[in-house]
Amino acid sequence: MKHINTITLILVAAAVVFTLIFMFSPASLGIYERGTEYAKYFDSDAVTVVNITISESNWADILENPTAEEFHVADVEINSDVYSGVGIRTKGMTSLSSVASSDSDRYSFKVKADEYVSGQSFAGLDEFVLNNNYQDPTYMKEFLSYELMEEMDVPTPLHAYAAVYINGEYFGLYLMVEAVEEDFAMRNFGSDYGELYKPETMDMGGNQPQNGVRPSMPDMQQGGRTGEEFTMPDGFSMTDMQQGGRTEEEFTMPDRFSMTDMQQGGRTEGEFTMPDGFSIPDKGGRFGSGGGADLVYTDDEISSYSQIFDNAVFDGVKNADKTRVIESLKALAEGDNLEKYVDVDEVLRYFAANTALVNLDSYVSSLKHNYYLYEEDGRISILPWDFNLAFGTFQSGDAESVVNFPIDTPVSEEISLDERPLIGSLLEVDAYKEQYHEYLGYIAEEFFGTSFADRIDSIDSLIRDYVRTDPTAFYSYDEYKDGLSAIKTYGELRAESITGQLKGVIPSTHEEQKNSKTLVNADALDIQSLGTMFGGGFGGR
Repeated sequence: MKHINTITLILVAAAVVFTLIFMFSPASLGIYERGTEYAKYFDSDAVTVVNITISESNWADILENPTAEEFHVADVEINSDVYSGVGIRTKGMTSLSSVASSDSDRYSFKVKADEYVSGQSFAGLDEFVLNNNYQDPTYMKEFLSYELMEEMDVPTPLHAYAAVYINGEYFGLYLMVEAVEEDFAMRNFGSDYGELYKPETMDMGGNQPQNGVRPSMPDMQQGGRTGEEFTMPDGFSMTDMQQGGRTEEEFTMPDRFSMTDMQQGGRTEGEFTMPDGFSIPDKGGRFGSGGGADLVYTDDEISSYSQIFDNAVFDGVKNADKTRVIESLKALAEGDNLEKYVDVDEVLRYFAANTALVNLDSYVSSLKHNYYLYEEDGRISILPWDFNLAFGTFQSGDAESVVNFPIDTPVSEEISLDERPLIGSLLEVDAYKEQYHEYLGYIAEEFFGTSFADRIDSIDSLIRDYVRTDPTAFYSYDEYKDGLSAIKTYGELRAESITGQLKGVIPSTHEEQKNSKTLVNADALDIQSLGTMFGGGFGGR
């Protein structure tokens, strides 16, 4: 008995020591749990107030040189919490260049706590973005998209509406979004999180300039950094190209010249040349062909996947980390042992949501961007980002084609499933396809069910006064109200089509839908009221 008591005392003492060690470990001091504190700024049922105090000279420099994307010092108050010496800069690609070439100053912003003050954070968050709701008269497309991703248990950045003030004056209603960086990774995956990449094609691989310029779609939109070999008339934009183009002497296009012409190699003789490295989607929809953003396995060389690895989120990515990603892509190509290399369930949940949203400005289109690739212990998954062109408003055709977007070929029509293996390879497995269908059925019945219109009304009651008085709004208040009506109709009709496709009443592939007589009639949906990729509105008040 005496020895037993001694052993008991030793065990108790060890437990006390262990508890003390845990209590004062880095994790208990908030390094692991700190992500829960900054969540107070991302209440989805409230409007966060963000007041940016910045000198007149710094603000003027931001507005005069927006595409430079340079940080400037400012003080930021979030609700009642004040942070001094914060870094703020413009952000974006197409939206940034389009706003810069317009009369609007309504840019999206990146706000960084420790740009000038080492160790500073916003209650544990290093960085967030303020999205300007470009191309979205509803102010809700991105907000609702993130809500759906959350409902499908996909790791999703925190988000909330933010009334942004500049030097005390109301500037506009924005969407405040948690940056997908270290804090996001720790909050979602724990302190031993893996590697994170943001594959990109539109910056020509890691933002590397070509011949001293960085040719991209934004350049084309704003008539931008033209270089000697790629001259456009002032003010020329993608809208011009879509409409057949302003055909001034220095940039002559044939009648009805379009992206399709360019995809097919175009009528590019003589008067229309492009700089080295510039790429337009070819017939297969391969914008910036090669480089890995399509997640197609080509070989074992790390250099073959520059669009992934040049856009690593974290510093210090090792070759061994990159090799694990390549091994996962090879497994996708071969279709073997997929669950060892892919977080299959998470990927299926993401694509079910993405398909329901008809979000084509993403991995599933020719641009193959606006997503994060996460890798941990040799398994990859996909994370959501940037939904301002969801709800069928990217390269949208007629409302009927949007509403009936096929669930079993959930890629742009010019793309084949084998060109997007992260979803294509999974849908080849019957069990995975059935699981994906179950998730789509849930979305149609639950997310787009009777509560969808109620949720829109609830958000409207939260933000309508901010929208009505928004001094920099891209759209009028009447257009906002029309957009809400349209997004409700979208939810109703999209749910009907998904349900019909799951039952086999409506064809579920692009090919089968051609000339089909059973598609859901979408005459009630004014798809243009949801915004389009070829315009941000820029007023109308």
